[in-house]
Amino acid sequence: MKKIAAFAGSTSSTSINKQLANYAAKQLKNNSFDLLDLNDYKVPIYSEDIEKKEDYPEGAIQFNKALDSYDGFIISLAEHNGSYAAAFKNLFDWVSRENKEVFRNKPVLVMATSPGARGGASVLTSALATFPHMGASETTSFSLVKFYDNFKEGKIIDEENDNGLKKTVEEFERLI
Repeated sequence: MKKIAAFAGSTSSTSINKQLANYAAKQLKNNSFDLLDLNDYKVPIYSEDIEKKEDYPEGAIQFNKALDSYDGFIISLAEHNGSYAAAFKNLFDWVSRENKEVFRNKPVLVMATSPGARGGASVLTSALATFPHMGASETTSFSLVKFYDNFKEGKIIDEENDNGLKKTVEEFERLI
């Protein structure tokens, strides 16, 4: 059995994307998973000046070690002003300084959700364009629109969306 890391591209304690990542990971049939929290990997705001003057941040070292130990990744990205959340982007900037292949040439299921009708479409589009250059060997994707209407009590309640996610997770598992 292979092991998957699931996490949200958010540090919010009430992250809807963390809820979606956790739910998606629970749909895995042939692999186990760990739910990671970006709050466990503290790093300063990325700066070349800091990089030159200080040691590589411990949070980035630990996240790099964590990424090394997984066979694939389930990530649900928060969208802030049409882009990645600052905490996610900052951590990945640091991690990429030690290993440009952030995703270790392994499959990535990239998702997004939001309270609105676009479901994080802008950040999802950006990730699908960027992640292959960051070492995602293959990507699958899923978007859940109107999170608060479609996700209740820890699961997707809309049957069409739920079936869509389950098919996407099956496709992801075939890539592992």
